[in-house]
Amino acid sequence: MAYIRFEALKEVFTREPHFVTAPSPKVSDYYGEKVFDNQKMRKYLSEDVYKKVVEAMDKGERIDRKVADQVASGMKAWAMEHGVTHYTHWFHPLTEGTAEKHDAFMDPIPGGGVVENFSGKLLAQQEPDASSFPSGGIRNTFEARGYTAWDPTSPAFIVGNTLSIPTIFVSYTGETLDSKTPLLKALAAVDKAATEVALYFDRNVTKVFSNLGWEQEYFLIDEALYNARPDLYLTGRTLMGHSSAKDQQLDDHYFSSIPERVKAFMYEFEIEAFKLGIPVKTRHNEVAPNQYECAPVYEETNIAVDHNLLVMDLMKKIARRHKFRVLFHEKPFSGINGSGKHNNWSLATDTGINLLSPGKTPRSNTMFLTFLINTILAVYKYQDLLRASIASSGNAHRLGANEAPPAIISAFLGTQISAMLDELEDKVTSKKMTPDEKTELKLNIGKIPEILLDNTDRNRTSPFAFTGNRFEFRAVGSSANCSSPMIALNTAVADQLTIFKADVDKIIEKGVKKDEAIFQVLRKYIIESKPIRFDGNNYSDEWAKEAAKRGLTNIKDIPEALLAYLKKDVIDLFVRQDVMSERELEARTEVKLEAYTMKVQIESRVLGDLVMNHIVPIAIDYQTSLVDNVAGLKDLFDHKEFTEMAGARLELIKEISSHISYIKAKVKEMTEARKVANAIEDSVEKAHAYSKVIFPYLDDIRYHVDKLELIVDDEMWPLPKYRELLFAS
Repeated sequence: MAYIRFEALKEVFTREPHFVTAPSPKVSDYYGEKVFDNQKMRKYLSEDVYKKVVEAMDKGERIDRKVADQVASGMKAWAMEHGVTHYTHWFHPLTEGTAEKHDAFMDPIPGGGVVENFSGKLLAQQEPDASSFPSGGIRNTFEARGYTAWDPTSPAFIVGNTLSIPTIFVSYTGETLDSKTPLLKALAAVDKAATEVALYFDRNVTKVFSNLGWEQEYFLIDEALYNARPDLYLTGRTLMGHSSAKDQQLDDHYFSSIPERVKAFMYEFEIEAFKLGIPVKTRHNEVAPNQYECAPVYEETNIAVDHNLLVMDLMKKIARRHKFRVLFHEKPFSGINGSGKHNNWSLATDTGINLLSPGKTPRSNTMFLTFLINTILAVYKYQDLLRASIASSGNAHRLGANEAPPAIISAFLGTQISAMLDELEDKVTSKKMTPDEKTELKLNIGKIPEILLDNTDRNRTSPFAFTGNRFEFRAVGSSANCSSPMIALNTAVADQLTIFKADVDKIIEKGVKKDEAIFQVLRKYIIESKPIRFDGNNYSDEWAKEAAKRGLTNIKDIPEALLAYLKKDVIDLFVRQDVMSERELEARTEVKLEAYTMKVQIESRVLGDLVMNHIVPIAIDYQTSLVDNVAGLKDLFDHKEFTEMAGARLELIKEISSHISYIKAKVKEMTEARKVANAIEDSVEKAHAYSKVIFPYLDDIRYHVDKLELIVDDEMWPLPKYRELLFAS
């Protein structure tokens, strides 16, 4: 094993960068060339069909068979011009990744030969085998039928020689088996609710879009070192490894010069992303060594989610060409920053207004305050749901550390915005306002752009921070499908806006003018949501105590956090907004609990195997060499000289023995505890057993393995060390 480690290091330091030439120095020359976007539809579809497709996309209506046939024909013609031979329905099963089954544009014809064929029926619906995808009990293993159905709001694209068609995935009973279906429903819900509220301020609004800008953090590790670490390629993280003497403590990696080999990978990845119409704009070094980030321009949420999943897949493929491996695990290395995927979220109207950005008039700023305050109240009401939406085995390691928010959900607004809300709370009463009060209120509201101009502080410790014209949901993990937090957030905000509209209309019905009615309701909401607002240090012990006083929850255990999906108010929320049924929520919770259990189970098994088959034998070999050395000294020297010379060696032998004995005992205990946990049938109880009983063994055993790493001869240690994994690239 030590030989493998040093051969891997030799390969790293002799590796040459793989450089790529762009198809054109101008991105605009090839941007979106592999996407069947509006421009392509205009070229390959008749004007009438093109209008019908666009109308269906805008209104979310079904496309009839005749139109689908013509779209399929145009899509096939365009794809075949690009050398495409196959097509696939590309969907998001409940595995956090994507799935695809490829079929050729080929049908046999009588008398021999084949013809290229792709009909509207094949475009609109397929029946993939659903038996091996997680369903949480919605369907039985022997009931394999599932349906994928075309999502025309997300354009088809080409990867390699395959035309990929974004689709939803449902069971034969119509229940959802994917992440896209409830996301589309949540986006429809927030569109409806937000549009009705926006009409209070702008009668021209007919649609509201949810926008998302994700920031993807990741690590790059040389593939030779990756292959020499079974824990990395089986679990995505290092289950052992002592911290490097130097890691991120000098803050010298963040925003520093990008290594040439890494830059070559980024360049090729960006070229392929641009061809797929993914507007990746930003790239930079992150805080930890070998950690990086990319981020696109904001897009409509459904498309942004599709693009993020595509980007993650692209990065994995292209990294291999550069002899790298990408790590999306939230905490692949202990002791240094983990990786998140900050979800920057906002709402915008079809008239071009960002509803979370102040305008130039009191009216536009009242609209801004309305959406800001309703969002904060939605976060307060559904804090447990938002936590559940980002809970995973990987994120359990990251949340609460110094680079990520704690398990307490709170909202940061900045001192000046918070002060303005406090002022509104004091000034707006349930009584009719005097003309002077109205004037003063309008003057104060008119100052909002100036307030935001000076309010440039960003609280990086907050899980849900307002950053000037959007909210940044910072708690999302780097390996996550953005659908989960976006389903939760958009559904909660949609529901809150629906309640707001009803509350305002009730007051208007009593004869109160619209503006006064809006402010009366907003004042009530400001007071109600006040406990969730916090602008201080979210990492401090004082905040944990203060949050408890405010009644905010602080759930650190992942299985317990996931059970928020089964709370009555959460079920009622999703059913009320027609996003998911109770059965679908139960199924998803079951899938998430099972995923947590299986990932901890895999980590436990990998750790046990590595420790007993690699670490302990090497430690014993080194200990034996020390014993032989001591025995030799005893033969050569008298008792006094021997005692003086061998004392330190004898202590080292005892220390190694102590660590080995502890490790072996704990691995045995962990294995037996796993057998007990595996016998539990109830998924909730099993997940709790893995969380509370099995999971603690991982850190306990690791501590003693890492101590051995500091003792055992470096030339004997079998696994690449942190200093090599993090700095050899």
